[in-house]
Amino acid sequence: MEFANECYCGNALINGPALAAESQCDKACSGNPTQKCGGASRMTVFATGNLTVFDVPVPQKTNLPGKWEYKGCLSEGVGRRVWKYQTILTKTNSATECLSRCSEFGFMAGGMEYGTECFCGDVVDIETASATVRPENECKTVCPGDQRYYCGGGGRLTWYAWSLDDPLYKWTYASGNDAGQYRFFVPGVVVPLLTTLGVNGKVQFIEKAGTGPPNSTGAFELDPSLAGDFSKAWRTMRGLKTDVFCSAGMTLPDKAGRQINVGGWSGTSTFGIRLYTPDGSPGTASINDWQENAAEIKLQKGRWYPSGMIMSNGSMLIVGGQDGSNGAPVPSLEILPRVGGVIEMDWLRRTDPYNLYPFIFVLPGGGIFAGYFNEARILDPATFETIRTLPQIPGNVNNPNAGRTYPLEGAAMMFPQYAPYSDPVTMLICGGSTNGASLVTDNCVTIEPENPSSNWTIERMPSQRVMPCMAPLPDGTFLIVNGATKGVAGFGLATDPNLNAVLYDPRKPLNQRMTIMANTTIARMYHSEAITLQDGSVLISGSDPQSQAYPQEYRVEVFEPPYMLSGAPRPAYTITNKDWAYGQQISITITAGDSSNMRASLLGAVSSTHGNSMGQRTMFPGFSCAGNTCTVTAPPDAKICPPGWFQLFILDGPTPSMSTWVRIGGDPAQLGNWPASKTFSKPGI
Repeated sequence: MEFANECYCGNALINGPALAAESQCDKACSGNPTQKCGGASRMTVFATGNLTVFDVPVPQKTNLPGKWEYKGCLSEGVGRRVWKYQTILTKTNSATECLSRCSEFGFMAGGMEYGTECFCGDVVDIETASATVRPENECKTVCPGDQRYYCGGGGRLTWYAWSLDDPLYKWTYASGNDAGQYRFFVPGVVVPLLTTLGVNGKVQFIEKAGTGPPNSTGAFELDPSLAGDFSKAWRTMRGLKTDVFCSAGMTLPDKAGRQINVGGWSGTSTFGIRLYTPDGSPGTASINDWQENAAEIKLQKGRWYPSGMIMSNGSMLIVGGQDGSNGAPVPSLEILPRVGGVIEMDWLRRTDPYNLYPFIFVLPGGGIFAGYFNEARILDPATFETIRTLPQIPGNVNNPNAGRTYPLEGAAMMFPQYAPYSDPVTMLICGGSTNGASLVTDNCVTIEPENPSSNWTIERMPSQRVMPCMAPLPDGTFLIVNGATKGVAGFGLATDPNLNAVLYDPRKPLNQRMTIMANTTIARMYHSEAITLQDGSVLISGSDPQSQAYPQEYRVEVFEPPYMLSGAPRPAYTITNKDWAYGQQISITITAGDSSNMRASLLGAVSSTHGNSMGQRTMFPGFSCAGNTCTVTAPPDAKICPPGWFQLFILDGPTPSMSTWVRIGGDPAQLGNWPASKTFSKPGI
């Protein structure tokens, strides 16, 4: 108590109080004159337990986490904040707490304001915001998490920077041919929802109903080899009976490499099962169309925004979705060809509506990786019970609950697997957004899901990105393209397109894996796609945000990676056996290139939609050469390599050959005889 009638409470004595003579506390208490209640600037102090006393607070300059360095007191920006990533830490804010949070997410500048506010960003933001250095005595609000120190003031930041001697990340800024290039490829005839490169070397485009002209059939096929002749490049396809809006796609492991599309927008469409048998070849006409008959075959549950995957036993797994446009969740799994009923999943029900188009992959140990919203787990492939619940997927520095799947849409890849396939596999997820404020995510995260002690690792991206597309390249890298820097996935819900391409190289050290590549001039946001062609370029298409600012996008581009611009000659090979058994050794003949510097890679057949590359898998199989005769050893089993179709590339240094389609693992589920319906063509076993 002080001045007879003033009462103070707290957990400690702060601001460096000094012990005074008891006689100086000479004021009678206003409520009881027989007792003393402090004096003039003197306090009578009572405490339970040990009394903690803090010196006069100062800015924390020592014992900082990591390589943080104190910089001073900083004004807020002119008309804007210096740093946009704000976290309110009412009870715990301190330099240690705040800066540890910033560096975990790759930010090399940070500070505290108003005591309880933590901000993260970059040093360059200070100049951008026109902030100025202020006298240190203007940052004099005590940190609630450590009352020995100051955490800024009103409109003032106690700020710090990470030492440049050991930066948190090192991005490569490529230029010239090293940056790759976007190139206009062909005028489009469709704004696709989903694209798939077929085993016939042609790209299938399917669109949601109502996107194109009223007379559109909803399906078209592009022959990349004829891109220079618009009149011949495109083929109109027919056969779709229902709306494919927000459906899933896969390439089947049957001997024809049929494509399947499942689910859709509303009513009968959500139950849709559609099949196409690729025919023809590059430069040679195709005639087959899509086939669909809901009266003969359909899903057990209607699904809008489902995902699909070929399992290790060759069956198809269909996961999640909603019951039509913005309808009730469909929190279940089902198998095609049909085996039993649907299997309800509580984790899908609990995380609706932020788990749509979940990321699903077969793991080398046999389990199924499922990534959805901000969670992930491993499922038993027989019972679909959870084998392991993985740690929560990190979000943003200021919001741990940022999501990674539609509508908070990121993109996912499995790291390349290398023979002899003994290393644990790594999963990669990049981009996303948050519910509510829709602050777009600017990081990628990785984990080794089959390592029991593993946790997610955060790598900062060069820019924020929601609705990204990722494409695997034959050299084992991943190209990140498309998307926006503000908003979420959906019609009219995002702005500020991200026009930059980023190359992610898993072989480089952590936090040094990203290279900033070339820019495009075409906004590609909601309903855009990216798939790898047989020449190693990436076909980039679509964008249907239904916004006046960003029109529907018909133009088709390719991104040409540096290996296509180096001037190095392509290797070439011939192969006879294109139907491989597990563990089989296959002979190829090198017809161009130096076989002493060669390796082989396999890219799984991908269907691209909504940041989800269904079927993605990259493998570097065993490879050896004797002169111009080389041997490729097929992966050993269906867990490491689920049965399916793969592009086989031969690389001479970084330069890939044209690919050849090969099938690995046969058709164990006998999909070639499915479905038992006269409507559908069946290639047989």
